[in-house]
Amino acid sequence: MKKYLAFFRMRLLAGLQYRAAALAGLSTQFIWGTMEILLYRAFWLEHPERFPMGMEALACYIWLQQAFLTLFAMWSWEFDLIQSVKTGAVAYELARPVDLYAMWMARSLALRLSRAVLRMLPVILLAALIPPPYGLRLLVSPEIFLLFLLSTVLMLLVVCAYTLLVYALTLWLADPSGIMVLSVAAADLLGGGIVPLPFLPGGLRWIAELSPFGSMQNVPLRIFSGDIPLTDIPGVLGLQVFWILVLGLSGYALTQCGLRRTVIAGG
Repeated sequence: MKKYLAFFRMRLLAGLQYRAAALAGLSTQFIWGTMEILLYRAFWLEHPERFPMGMEALACYIWLQQAFLTLFAMWSWEFDLIQSVKTGAVAYELARPVDLYAMWMARSLALRLSRAVLRMLPVILLAALIPPPYGLRLLVSPEIFLLFLLSTVLMLLVVCAYTLLVYALTLWLADPSGIMVLSVAAADLLGGGIVPLPFLPGGLRWIAELSPFGSMQNVPLRIFSGDIPLTDIPGVLGLQVFWILVLGLSGYALTQCGLRRTVIAGG
């Protein structure tokens, strides 16, 4: 376990060095969040009765989405890992006394956390200064806040397990670009990245909420905003745990099978 914690720590510290990139991302996320809220506000003022979410809950969802974007953004790949498989440099990793899947998981967790730490607090503070119903409402019950934190941890594990499943496919594919593009598009549509899931049509929303994508950003953001009833929260948390196990075991099995058939040529 110590060696994986060491990988996690090294990747976390490396990610914290990119402060300029974090500052650029911070301004982009705040401006993008403002534009989204103004867009929804125009529709909300015209037909508030047709909105599946209250404006205050929707604003909380959008601001938290921008604050924690790097935790669940599917486009946040580690291209050096993918390149190491394509070039054969993964042989250096296989020579170490570590499990490749566990090392990839530690690096993926550290990468997302390091990027989020530098950006989330400024976005949250700025959004909290905006008057209701367009700002971020920070006053929630302790019970909801704890459930939000638990769901966020589970969401991060779901996202990393899904990401590692794509990494595992690089052991089987000559070029993983296609599956990477499809995985990002599916996560954005079915995970609440383009629009919150309550805005989707009934059948598509049902599919999205039961899919692994519905256990990503959709759950913690809607728990904090109050859009998921307290009685329904245990069920959605259980679904998150289910997808962690399914994606994690699938990714691990695919990685081990891929390594057994991998042939690395060199001098």
